[in-house]
Amino acid sequence: MDKKVNKNALRAGAIAAGTALMLLVTSPAFAQDEGLDPGKGLSVAQTLGLFVGCPLALFAIISGLVIVTDKSRKHQKG
Repeated sequence: MDKKVNKNALRAGAIAAGTALMLLVTSPAFAQDEGLDPGKGLSVAQTLGLFVGCPLALFAIISGLVIVTDKSRKHQKG
């Protein structure tokens, strides 16, 4: 039973250390530099294309490649 407690404690420690490390690494990302111009924003169509259209297109391409290269269907016909 000691081994189970030690594994759980080790797992919890690893998660805590990983979380702390990620917070330390990403903290400069939240800092804002003075004088930076963020640039022009995206329109609604550009946003939908980027965050909806591109993932759907990638899904369709990957699905099509999997279907085309699927070898299990060829064995079922015989």
